[in-house]
Amino acid sequence: MKKRNMIAALLCSACLVAGSVNPVFADASKVVTLGADLTDAQKQTMMKYFNVSSDQVQVMTITNEDEHKHLDNIAPQSQIGSRTLSCAYVKPTQSGGIKVRTANLNWVTGNMIATTLSTSGVKNCEVVAACPMEVSGTGALTGIQMAYEKASGEKLDETKTKLANQEIVTTGELADKVGKNEATTVVNQSKMDVIQNGVQNADEIQNIVINVAEQNNISVSQDDVDRIVSLLKQISQQDYNYDDVKETLEQVDANTTGQTSSSDDTLDGESSDETVDVDADSSDDIVNNVNDSILGDDVIQSSTEDPGLEEETGADSQDTSNETGIPDATDDGTYSNEESSDESSTDESTSDESSTEDSASDESSTDESASDENSTDESASDEAASDETGIPEATEDTESSESTEGSDQADSAENDTSVLSEEAKNNYDKFVLFVKGEYEGDADSLLAATEDTEAVATVTLDEQTAKSVAETVEKDYYDILKDGTESYEADGTEKYQSTELNMMDQKLKKLFSIDSSQEATEATDVTAAILADVPQEDKQTLYKETMKYLAGLYGENTDSSEESAAE
Repeated sequence: MKKRNMIAALLCSACLVAGSVNPVFADASKVVTLGADLTDAQKQTMMKYFNVSSDQVQVMTITNEDEHKHLDNIAPQSQIGSRTLSCAYVKPTQSGGIKVRTANLNWVTGNMIATTLSTSGVKNCEVVAACPMEVSGTGALTGIQMAYEKASGEKLDETKTKLANQEIVTTGELADKVGKNEATTVVNQSKMDVIQNGVQNADEIQNIVINVAEQNNISVSQDDVDRIVSLLKQISQQDYNYDDVKETLEQVDANTTGQTSSSDDTLDGESSDETVDVDADSSDDIVNNVNDSILGDDVIQSSTEDPGLEEETGADSQDTSNETGIPDATDDGTYSNEESSDESSTDESTSDESSTEDSASDESSTDESASDENSTDESASDEAASDETGIPEATEDTESSESTEGSDQADSAENDTSVLSEEAKNNYDKFVLFVKGEYEGDADSLLAATEDTEAVATVTLDEQTAKSVAETVEKDYYDILKDGTESYEADGTEKYQSTELNMMDQKLKKLFSIDSSQEATEATDVTAAILADVPQEDKQTLYKETMKYLAGLYGENTDSSEESAAE
């Protein structure tokens, strides 16, 4: 009897043990971050894209407050914005360096994220950064850093994480001018030299940056050189071990230059991946286990493990950052390829967006030529242009006047935002998006500018009228930002704190025939004539909505005053 009872007890215990292993718990080493401002349906879409369920991973929600903590004093407030949309899937690994895949991020690439994540202090991990709609992705690094800390149980050094965010902003801004791969090459190669050789002297770092740009035939202005030097000077003061970052940085370099490293067998295209060796089950490789079909067709993608993916999906050749300013993933919205080409008249870039990776050096030369023309209006001297960019003359001599003539002529008719301050350029780029959305009826541009999914154009204009008015308004605002406010004379009717807003208020009143007392310009008169057939009520609405948006850029709430002015 006792024996029978003992057997029964053992069977019960076995059942209890067996029952305890049935529930599936989330893998503590894998973390998914979801933007707080995504809808529930969009969050589900991202989980499907990552090919995981909530019981397989830990899930974190990233808020705009989180991004402000990481990006304040690094990126302007207008870039950080008020919404968080980007998502990430992160898995720390034991070896193999940093591997990154991106989808629907049009300003940052997998290579940018990988090299900057190494600056954060991360040595080995797999990352997928994506969004259900196309965004810039500047804020993606915030979620990745937070996810890595949670998944690894390792607290990243705060100084290094801030440097990483500063690096991705610096690289992205340079990419707007020279191209994504080119910008990543300059910053990444320079960083490799600084860390590997322990260079801390600012003059030596500057020589490194200039030499890297020259060797890769990439034209970089002196202002951008100074920003990179400032960044690398801070990086040089941290305790980075080159062996910890070598695999990642050299892989990124191979990806962006198309040249493999002869000094490291792990960097040739045929080497085996150490991470795959450790994780024998290839299905556990999160970078190559996403569900591409979930996000739809024509999704721009990039991957450190498949450099060709950028070219195949257009991530390397369709640079929309000039349309969106340099907003991070909290701000920007979707865009269409047609919009990108239509924006050519107001984009600060000339022909970069349509260039392919094979013509990257020609692309950067053309950019430099256009930049030189704008920055040396009072001098036709090529020598002066060369001195201003800070790139050795040999780099400048590779440019052909024949190949850049068309670009120069086209650029002269555009608004050169390179002469604007960073804050002014951000405001101008956002305003261009708003104008394209409000005046020309482009829904994607209006979404990107207002962050309002329900925003619609308030007035419908015919195509020619819309284009003419848009160009006039953009030029008016650009001139104010470029020339400054010293010429403005207060007349006692000002209702804005910002002089720039008061100047635009005057111009728009004249344009939309709201106040005929304002002095006209030739362009304003021509456009006002085109608006002659537009109902006065519609012109008042356009004035009101335009000033309301501009006031928002400057943090001024003037709804009531705008309404009274338009009546």
